Amino acid sequence: MEVSIKLPTDKKGLTTRECPKCEKVFKIKTGTGLKGKDLPCHCPYCGHVEGHDRFHTRKQMEYAKSVAMRKFTDLLHSELRKQDFLKVATRSLYPIRYYYEKMLETDVVCDRCTLVYAIYGEFAFCPDCGSHNSLTILKKNIEFVGKMLTLAESQERELNERLIADQLENLVSAFDGFGREVCRVAAPKAAKPNEASEVRFQNLVGAKKRLQNSFGFDLSSFISSDDWRFVCLCFQKRHLLAHKMGVVDDEYVQATSDNSAIVGRKILINSTEVQRLGTSLAQLGAQLSKQLLG
Repeated sequence: MEVSIKLPTDKKGLTTRECPKCEKVFKIKTGTGLKGKDLPCHCPYCGHVEGHDRFHTRKQMEYAKSVAMRKFTDLLHSELRKQDFLKVATRSLYPIRYYYEKMLETDVVCDRCTLVYAIYGEFAFCPDCGSHNSLTILKKNIEFVGKMLTLAESQERELNERLIADQLENLVSAFDGFGREVCRVAAPKAAKPNEASEVRFQNLVGAKKRLQNSFGFDLSSFISSDDWRFVCLCFQKRHLLAHKMGVVDDEYVQATSDNSAIVGRKILINSTEVQRLGTSLAQLGAQLSKQLLG
């Protein structure tokens, strides 16, 4: 007797999977992504690769077995009644082991194979094609900043300025998180893996030196020299916002040669330069991802 069982999905049509190695759960939407038979599945967290049939959760297996047993016992009861082996009309039904789908934190659409999947955290490998989603997450964060800048335009001056400054900090944080993740994933192929996995991007000049030592390429070569100077200037402004309440000090002036800055006054930040920063970081991120992840 063969029984075909359709596993339940959540409200978005996603089905839970569990890695047989790290035992962490994720979700995929069947019908999206790669097409074909016997395709491998990649764990979004640890990168472990096996057939899709090895990624069913324990609760799914219990549910499937209980559904199969219910159908078997129903059929058995029906056949016995036909043969007059049972003299009673009632029977106890085999219990179905239902389960509930968990809500995960981040929904992702793979840029390469269009698989729709969900994970805990932010960064992950695509379960279908195995590509890393770090660049996708960076783009989503940059798009969000653009929406917040649009919102800031309709606000009063004080709130407008605060929102714009916050978006500059958000861009730097997003790029720092992105850069750290791609370096962590690419670290095994670096000359010094331990050092490569610890590269930080809040200071771009420092990150440039560490990338040169670990991977042998110049980060600043990915964008024009004018854009590189501009991005470094914006990162220095972020440092003032995070550590000096946005007030210009001698260290900032010496590091940037910003002629518009006056020591003791607040740094000036406008929506246009934050938008330009987002564009430059998207270009820088795309090239960095290509260099490290392929």
